[in-house]
Amino acid sequence: MPAPTTPAPAPAEQTKPVNPLNPKGLKPCCACPVTKSARDDCFIKYNSDEAAVKCADLIDQHKACMRGYGFKV
Repeated sequence: MPAPTTPAPAPAEQTKPVNPLNPKGLKPCCACPVTKSARDDCFIKYNSDEAAVKCADLIDQHKACMRGYGFKV
């Protein structure tokens, strides 16, 4: 008769590391809706040549917001 065996311990539940800048795990598309919307509206308003200049501040604000969540832009 074989000796009784003890069950193997359950594997430790692996948790995904949490970014302290983005604890909710937001995706880049959803992280900064206000600055993204303002930037996109500016691009719609101006043609591509003008948009690069006229929307520069909005682009910088959106980049700063994204960096605030830990995204590398």
